Amino acid sequence: MSPSQENTSNSAIYKKATDILRLSRRISQYLVQDLSNLQKNGKEDPHIYFCGDIVQQSVSLAPEILKAESKTFSEERHPHIASLERMVNLLYKNCERLELSNSNGREFLQLLKIELRKFRKLQRHWMLKL
Repeated sequence: MSPSQENTSNSAIYKKATDILRLSRRISQYLVQDLSNLQKNGKEDPHIYFCGDIVQQSVSLAPEILKAESKTFSEERHPHIASLERMVNLLYKNCERLELSNSNGREFLQLLKIELRKFRKLQRHWMLKL
């Protein structure tokens, strides 16, 4: 393998993870603009932190896939698969939390949730192939 191939995968789940990362970054940028203003009581919107969380969790998806795919034995893959499942569940929950925010970008979170459902479907098939 060449050095550039070692850090990427051609699997559909890896490509979906990178799509989710791009989408979550764009949604987060959009939502931060709405949520960065102080509320009437002078406090910041508590939902603003979930914007960073969705990006952070999305960033971690692709590396976990690569780690799992690089392991030879299934016992070595299990921690990475479990970590991937936790991240996807947290990402989905944070999308639901952001939907409760006072932002015009809430509709875009539905797109991210749809992509996460597709990712979960791919994840089930991917886990069987590992």
